[in-house]
Amino acid sequence: MGRRKIRDIRHEELIEGTIRAVQAKGFAAVTMADIAHEAGSTAPSITYYFGSKDRLMEDTMRHLLRLLRAALLARYRAALTPEERLLAVVEANFADRLFTPAQCALWTQFWANAPHAPGLARLHRINRARVASHLDHELAPFVAPEHRATVRHVLQSYMDGVWLEAAQSSTPPNAATARAEARAVARLLLARPPA
Repeated sequence: MGRRKIRDIRHEELIEGTIRAVQAKGFAAVTMADIAHEAGSTAPSITYYFGSKDRLMEDTMRHLLRLLRAALLARYRAALTPEERLLAVVEANFADRLFTPAQCALWTQFWANAPHAPGLARLHRINRARVASHLDHELAPFVAPEHRATVRHVLQSYMDGVWLEAAQSSTPPNAATARAEARAVARLLLARPPA
């Protein structure tokens, strides 16, 4: 593995600073100066690397989407049965590296702001479509086609609700508990599909 470029390291530091700053100040209120302070940098350096606050926010969300994808691929590699593959999709959303207080705050604010920013709206559509596609595919062995969309919708809504609740909670989210509860919900839906 080659040495990492300073630019890539700085890029990651600014994204991590963005995540912390958004948690502290809020998506709409956070400024480039707030982000620079969290990242130990300056506002002009953020402009140099990203061009604008909107681009920085989009790149930050892409970073989180990459974490989600990596979590899903790792769980897929370990899955041996169709049920384990379905649970991999659900559990990936609560991976230890992803389901943290700062990232819960950022994700929920991202969802709220996506309708007002074209770049974020596009990322939101891509993510929703990707999760829906994975769930549809993994539900196929268990749920009749006429019920699959309903079960998928329930699972997606459940996962979104857990993230929203975690973002609003005064206690840090527990990723292991979230995964266990999500597994229980998924198994319940498989045992009792809608009438």
